[in-house]
Amino acid sequence: MNERDPARPAVLLTVDQVAVRLQVSRWTVYNLIRSRELASVTIGRCRRISEQALREYINQLTERENP
Repeated sequence: MNERDPARPAVLLTVDQVAVRLQVSRWTVYNLIRSRELASVTIGRCRRISEQALREYINQLTERENP
C-alpha cells in the first residue's frame, strides 16, 4: 500500500459516515469497533474512524473472501 501523502491530512469519519459507506447499521459499526476489527479513536466524547482504518478493514474482508 502506498504511503499517505503528508500534504493531505488524514480524514476522520463519524460512525454514521462509516455505516453509510459500508451499508450497515450504526450498531454494526460499534460492534466492529468493540471487537477490534475496525480501528477507531476517541476525541473527547466522539468516536472517529480514519479513512485508512476503513480501507484496511475492507481489504481484510476481501482477503478473507478471496484467499
